[in-house]
Amino acid sequence: MSFDPYVAVIRFGMGLSPHRATPARAEDLLAEVSGPDAMAAAHVLPPYAEAEPSLRTQAAANSARHRAKGTDAFDELDRRVNDLRKEALAQQERNLRATYSRAIDSTYGFRERLTAFWADHFTVIMPGGNRRHLVSPYIEEAIRPHVGGRFADMLRAVETHPMMLIYLQQVPSVGPNSQSGQRSNRGLNENLAREMLELHTLGVGSGYTQTDVRELAELLTGLTFSNSEGRFFDPKRAEPGAETVLGVTYSEEPDLDVIHAVLDDLARHPKTAQHLATKLAQHFVADDPAPELIAAIASAYTETDGDLMACYAAMLSHPAAFAQPAQKIRQPFDFIVGGLRALGLQSADIASFDTKEYRRYLFNPLRLMGQSWQRPTGPDGWADRAEDWIIPQTMAGRISWAMGVPRHLLDPLPDPREVVHWALGPNAAPEVIFAAGSAETPREGIGVIFASAAFNRR
Repeated sequence: MSFDPYVAVIRFGMGLSPHRATPARAEDLLAEVSGPDAMAAAHVLPPYAEAEPSLRTQAAANSARHRAKGTDAFDELDRRVNDLRKEALAQQERNLRATYSRAIDSTYGFRERLTAFWADHFTVIMPGGNRRHLVSPYIEEAIRPHVGGRFADMLRAVETHPMMLIYLQQVPSVGPNSQSGQRSNRGLNENLAREMLELHTLGVGSGYTQTDVRELAELLTGLTFSNSEGRFFDPKRAEPGAETVLGVTYSEEPDLDVIHAVLDDLARHPKTAQHLATKLAQHFVADDPAPELIAAIASAYTETDGDLMACYAAMLSHPAAFAQPAQKIRQPFDFIVGGLRALGLQSADIASFDTKEYRRYLFNPLRLMGQSWQRPTGPDGWADRAEDWIIPQTMAGRISWAMGVPRHLLDPLPDPREVVHWALGPNAAPEVIFAAGSAETPREGIGVIFASAAFNRR
């Protein structure tokens, strides 16, 4: 099947909108990724290095409060800690608002989908309200700049980022035979090494062994983070001697360059090409994509040394990308954004929401639909098959949003007979067109559209 502009925006982007153009060809979608990042410039998110309250700021406040116990200064310092916690929650709200705004205002939304895809691939979860606001800045700094570049560069940025080091417990990992290990009796933590092989590069069942995991974990010792120094390499923590990973032996003198070398080798591995190609095809096209589509993406990856734009071009230009009937299910964030775009809303329309309205219409519904904001259950991110999202309790959240929220966003509501085409394109299912047109009220008509199987699929 040839390129379809309406399928392209729904399947690979954020959904149709009366205010946004449809692409004439696949190159238009690619240009949105390779060109200037207009949405990042319009809706600014701080990179991790600039985000506040930082871990360093919070650690200093907590230490000061602890030292002040039993003194007259304690109450004031306690208020300072609580104020920082409130500031962190406010920043988390700003992060989600900006993410919604980018998705709503983008022409097609392909860059936004890709950013979310790679952020999920490199999932970081922060427990506690005083750290969650730093997940978006991590994505902004380590992932978004690389979605149109080389996978190896993204891999380096992510695996050595403070948030990944904290999340996968690399910080306490110490070589057992290192100076620090012998002195402190602390040991090795394999979490980062294991997820690096299992999730981030080669994939499950790709042939690596427990020995590879352990030797990679030993190679990574020395890579750490502190609130005062940020990310750094501490040779006193590094396991001495050469390490062999997947048959390649690395220097006996570990340092950050050696870590970069093993990351580059993992990025070039044929199993990595296959793993990433499969995930791209499964996420964007079908739960069980055509093998030839996966092969085309993997071949593009291998032939260009991991150039992601070449992978996206191979995916979008392959007939299977459009021949597959709509099967994937819009995840909750994409479902809400698709509804907002179909209603003709733009970021300016939701900018006036106060915190209560924001939580009621944009934040809480994600949880009710099964996708609490940036809180998947584990390092493998969100489930991605249709059956994982179409279950009674989460479908109830979708129907509730579809039937109840739009009337709070627009007054008066647009004609459902127009919205059905903005939502589903010119080839909308006749039964949905009929149901939208025969509804007694605009609220019911729009609710029927957004609750329909046709709108939930892409």
